Amino acid sequence: MEAVSILDSKRDLNWEYDGEGDVLYISVSSPRPAVGIDIGEGLIVRYDESRGEVVGVTIVGLREKTLQELSDIPHDRA
Repeated sequence: MEAVSILDSKRDLNWEYDGEGDVLYISVSSPRPAVGIDIGEGLIVRYDESRGEVVGVTIVGLREKTLQELSDIPHDRA
């Protein structure tokens, strides 16, 4: 199996957040056609098969996940 290239050189990251759907889209360079691979828990990796590169990540439920993690942090009231 070939290694997957992930940010092996400096590139611009672009992002867009859909507040209504609570989805964060992150793309390496400009968004381009890719295969979406659902890796679970609301994470989708976008993979360019022809170049063997990860070209983006989609996070579904970002607000919900963040608020849940923040609520799990112990609060010291000393």
